[in-house]
Amino acid sequence: CPADSVDHMPCEDPRRNSQLSREMNFYRERHCPLPDQTPLCLIPPPRGYKIPVPWPESLSKIWHANMPYNKIADRKGHQGWMKESGPYFTFPGGGTMFADGADKYIDKLKQYIPITGGTLRTALDMGCGVASFGGSMLSENILTLSFAPRDSHKAQIQFALERGIPAFVAMLGTRRLPFPAFSFDIVHCSRCLIPFTAYNATYLIEVDRLLRPGGYLVISGPPVQWPKQDKEWADLQAVARALCYELIAVDGNTVIWKKPVGESCLSNQNEFGLELCDESDDPNYAWYFKLKKCVSGTSVKGEYAVGTIPKWPQRLTKAPSRALVMKNGYDVFEADSRRWRRRVAYYKNTLNVKLGTPAIRNIMDMNAFFGGFAAALTSDPVWVMNVVPARKSSTLSVIYDRGLIGVYHDWCEPFSTYPRTYDLIHVSGIESIKNGSNKNSCSLVDLMVEMDRMLRPEGTVVVRDSPEVIDKVSRIANTVRWTAAVHDKEPGSNGREKILVATKS
Repeated sequence: CPADSVDHMPCEDPRRNSQLSREMNFYRERHCPLPDQTPLCLIPPPRGYKIPVPWPESLSKIWHANMPYNKIADRKGHQGWMKESGPYFTFPGGGTMFADGADKYIDKLKQYIPITGGTLRTALDMGCGVASFGGSMLSENILTLSFAPRDSHKAQIQFALERGIPAFVAMLGTRRLPFPAFSFDIVHCSRCLIPFTAYNATYLIEVDRLLRPGGYLVISGPPVQWPKQDKEWADLQAVARALCYELIAVDGNTVIWKKPVGESCLSNQNEFGLELCDESDDPNYAWYFKLKKCVSGTSVKGEYAVGTIPKWPQRLTKAPSRALVMKNGYDVFEADSRRWRRRVAYYKNTLNVKLGTPAIRNIMDMNAFFGGFAAALTSDPVWVMNVVPARKSSTLSVIYDRGLIGVYHDWCEPFSTYPRTYDLIHVSGIESIKNGSNKNSCSLVDLMVEMDRMLRPEGTVVVRDSPEVIDKVSRIANTVRWTAAVHDKEPGSNGREKILVATKS
């Protein structure tokens, strides 16, 4: 591709999207070009690009040359977001609402929320800046998925991923976020500027869909006790009351609520006219799905409430009740877990994939099913973005019940991340994931060019599929300039599979 496309994100192109409606920030959501409008070329790294600083040093410093954008450092340096220092950007851990650092801010939250001890595991950080909150929560064994919209110059999510913190690009606008219901034990907003009570509280209702019963909602910054925002603050409290959220604390400009466990208690009389969704609404459906103005009922009995699911790390290996989305779900779960433990050991010991070394931190599993691949890596210094293809059965809730994170995605479209953000991309069954909404759009070449866009130079790709498909993948791998080798599958596994392991030059 041309040199000026170093940060090209096909579905998040500010020039294209600026033509669209501004109502509810529609223009800042993902809008993908048709395949024939997408140039079929490889994204070059910026001049002076270096192999990223390895984890865990990357949490506090990254190479300036890898994303030479100084606006955040210039504008937010006094708040401790990030600073330029010689050939590096450094991250003191600050944020607009926690200039003293995210660690001190999290210490404040610990007075009110059981952050330590494994009760809480998955968090969502909305409008996350450079993701210092998520970075600091890692040391508490809480896995935070951070998101912010693409902004044409600040590259917040690119900085977060370069640091090795789980993040992707998204906007809370007109559609549900690409997660199943009741996924997150904590939802956090620190000056995320989401107008929660606008449009009849539609955005707070979406937060409620995502928050696990018994989970915590933390909002810091406006409108919480904020000058000239008395009405917004009063409205926010009124919606929380209508949803029967328990007010845990108001500490300065931070408010903490706890979501009730059990059937939603919406009273008939609430000033926002909030109603429960009818039975036909599937609260897990969230791929290009318009936001609803109704509250998702928690009719599946509370086996996924905070306090009733096992603590971390036990929840990783115990089959959750939501595994019963499949026939014989518990047995399938156990078999899947065993299979991936065996496969990952083979990747490391026989195929010499650099799992468990500082060379690999950010991993994507493009066809995650129950998250067995990610679960088998739990003792490695990595995090995994588990992707469940939007047209397959919705197993993503099982992944969250296990204490892992991920998103829905249709692989006939590009993914919402910056170029060069993953060290390893893994896909089992590459042929099966490209069944998208637009059948003729899904070519294997398009998909592998997109994988190349997401992959860091010297990054690794592992593809498992039938010998015929691996033969096709191998030919395309040469075209996208990967160095590839094909291997037999691990001993003791059924089926006709080959494994391609490739490295991006």
